[in-house]
Amino acid sequence: MADRKWKACLIGSGNWGSAIAKIVGHNVKQSAEFEDEVNMWVFEEQVDGRNLTDIINTDHENVKYLPGIKLPENVRAVPDVVDTVRDATILIFVLPHQFVKGICSKIGGKIAPGAMAISLIKGVDEAKGGLELTSTVIERELGLDVAVLMGANIANEVAREQFCETTIGCRSDAMGPVLKRLFEAPYFRVSLTHDVYTVELCGALKNIVACAAGFADGLGYGSNTKAAIIRIGMMEMMEFARMFYEGVRDVTFFQSCGVADLITTCYGGRNRKVSEALVKSGRPLDELEAEMLGGQKLQGPPTALEVHKLLSEKNAVDRFPLFRNVHNICYNKAAGCSVLDGL
Repeated sequence: MADRKWKACLIGSGNWGSAIAKIVGHNVKQSAEFEDEVNMWVFEEQVDGRNLTDIINTDHENVKYLPGIKLPENVRAVPDVVDTVRDATILIFVLPHQFVKGICSKIGGKIAPGAMAISLIKGVDEAKGGLELTSTVIERELGLDVAVLMGANIANEVAREQFCETTIGCRSDAMGPVLKRLFEAPYFRVSLTHDVYTVELCGALKNIVACAAGFADGLGYGSNTKAAIIRIGMMEMMEFARMFYEGVRDVTFFQSCGVADLITTCYGGRNRKVSEALVKSGRPLDELEAEMLGGQKLQGPPTALEVHKLLSEKNAVDRFPLFRNVHNICYNKAAGCSVLDGL
């Protein structure tokens, strides 16, 4: 890419996608190595009688998913995902993981030569013979090198420029620093590692633990119980990673993508909040998700489901009692108090 500038685009425009768009839009204007314009794919919908893309491009605010935060004027909302990625050389994936395959099928063969991707998506899929990470799906479907970004990054706090850290997993010594310059801000500190799989697994698995923390909150348990859930959850995350991947580095779990993200998610975030409401109300998860999240999607329950399938195939469910209990509460109508069973 020495002969031309990098051009970034965002595939996704929800709460987190819009917060990241604010950082990326600002950073590309400050550096000669990036094109100034940043396309952001927006699923078109009506808000108060106007197209959401028109609102973003005119008012520079995603009023549905990140209200009250101004986006840089060089961030352009685009309703067609193929148009979004045209000529882009850094594709930033930031949408619910269940939509990734469909999006890849639309943009496959329409991506600029020499492009790479970075996934900010926290989720896993079941695949024949084991686990499939979102970055692996993107690599396979599009033939791109894929980095990942995960950390203790609650979107609204990032958008309000409250200091936090994040971790980028990137195998390329050349691209890691480029991505660091694209994403880092005075309030958004980036660390780099080659341990891509562990970074991504942490981002997915911590949402299961956050559900357990939410169940505990709904039951009225205190700080001691939540601390125990966080510790046990971290141990299960580490054991799960070692079970499915070689070369996992323990030190990665102590980066922002690991313990920091786990703590943050267990005290804030959508998975904890909805899980608390589930225990208190007894209402179905899908109803609570639709009512409480304004179009956003839960990540913890579907990840617990996929993890449960994988562990069942290995006859290892009972080695992960916290993961098992979250799955049973979400999908088998187990009582909320069973979150502590067998711990």
